[in-house]
Amino acid sequence: MTLGADLRLRFERYADNFDSAKPDEGYGWLRIMPYADLRLGPHLRVFGQVLGAWADRSALTEGPVDETGVEFLQGFAEVATPAGTGELSVRAGRQMVAYGSERLIGLRFGPNVPLSLDGARARLELGGWTADAFAYRPVANALGDFNDRSDLGRKVYGLYATRASPEIAPNAGLDLYWIGYEREDARFDSGVADERRQTFGARLFGSVDGWSWNHEAMLQLGSFGRESIFAWSVATDTRYTFSAAPLRPFVELKANIISGDGGPGGRLGTFNALFPKGKYFGEIGLIGPANLMNLHPVIGVSLGSGWSLTGAAVFYWRQSLNDGVYGNPGNLIRPSAGSRARYVGTQGEIVLGWEATPNITLETSYALFKPGRFLSETGPGKTVRFVGGEIQFRY
Repeated sequence: MTLGADLRLRFERYADNFDSAKPDEGYGWLRIMPYADLRLGPHLRVFGQVLGAWADRSALTEGPVDETGVEFLQGFAEVATPAGTGELSVRAGRQMVAYGSERLIGLRFGPNVPLSLDGARARLELGGWTADAFAYRPVANALGDFNDRSDLGRKVYGLYATRASPEIAPNAGLDLYWIGYEREDARFDSGVADERRQTFGARLFGSVDGWSWNHEAMLQLGSFGRESIFAWSVATDTRYTFSAAPLRPFVELKANIISGDGGPGGRLGTFNALFPKGKYFGEIGLIGPANLMNLHPVIGVSLGSGWSLTGAAVFYWRQSLNDGVYGNPGNLIRPSAGSRARYVGTQGEIVLGWEATPNITLETSYALFKPGRFLSETGPGKTVRFVGGEIQFRY
């Protein structure tokens, strides 16, 4: 048996937040996640993890990612058996799940309450491939202790396969996947209806000689009420690290094109990122991956003794002028409201991190978001300022 825990204390403050009932707000998050991992021989594993998540935040803005009391975060059993030259395993119960770079299914680790899924997964590892077949319902978080239940209005299922590609580079690989998603009473700028969506995607990733890359393309088909769905996204992330230079600086460029809707009637074109990682485009976490085009340059250095410093800028445009702007969980922040403006805003941030010991890390960040013409035309248009800081202890 292995015992461990993850404890995080975090503070955030927003000023002039355009997407909040309380535009000026500071709050604290406390999260404790102890776990026990029991291995009964080579074929059976039982894992349990408890979550304690509390927030000191206004009732006007507090949501399910802020506070959920004491809950079972994970509790599953896993059985493994040889399968030819590989291995077949089946895992069932409540679990945290991440695929690829978490653009579609992630841990939601940045906010205070991570994402858990109830269901089962079968995994086959054979011939350089790792293939999963899965079916889950997300856990709906609620205030109070031990009262989080499966969300019966949503489910996700599919196949996800990864192949190592050492012929390209030692750390290179290819992901191929199909993900089905169903949601009752989904809301987009074009209206509210039941959503049935199929996502087909591929991801190329790897690193060699200072270069690293993570590129992904996704196509979504399905139905939204009586409308059909045709949506898509292309995401790229390329980095180069100057390993021999002092401070080991790196430069990185991320770029995304994510489809939006063409307007009421016909078919829904708004991309749905399903269950993405938290704070998708940076620390300030205001804009989510739907109806968007962006450029996201990043630079960073290693300062030595565990210290690191990164800076980033993000430039946002609407992909479709007939659709609005969405938040990270897919909520509609601003409807299109007839605006013909494309530019959404400019974001900048700087993050200072320190790995004090292998078990203790500290981080502080400052960010701002300057609304562009679209946000200024459709609501409050002040520059949003954000400061955050955290200390995390793991063992």
